[in-house]
Amino acid sequence: MANGLNKVFLLGNLGADPELKFTRSGKAVTRLRLATSKTWLDENKVKQESVEWHTVNIWGKRAEALSKFLAKGMRLHLEGELRTREYEGTDGIKRWATEITAHEVTLCEKAPSNRPSTPGDEDAPDHGPRGGDDDIPF
Repeated sequence: MANGLNKVFLLGNLGADPELKFTRSGKAVTRLRLATSKTWLDENKVKQESVEWHTVNIWGKRAEALSKFLAKGMRLHLEGELRTREYEGTDGIKRWATEITAHEVTLCEKAPSNRPSTPGDEDAPDHGPRGGDDDIPF
């Protein structure tokens, strides 16, 4: 049986500044909220727009570096994979969240003038855990 393919490409804008946290084991994870949109003309030739919001996690040293440079409103292109995790809500009910684990992030515009223009990512990509995400601190 052939292996499957789990690949996501997104181009959108950050809806908030990144949120850097650390797992109980000390691994860095940055969470982003990315908005993607599409526009079209309806049957009455009126412009319509639809926005989708995506939760994106970036792991390791890349997460730490990018959290210093990314800011709300910036346009990003990212490549990653879909991940679904199960968690229990405060009401005790099981829930599921589908998120994107980003492996490649490209800034599509210059950073705001109060931040450096390029992130320093000296290390190889860190694609985060391959097992469960029980240690995500969100």
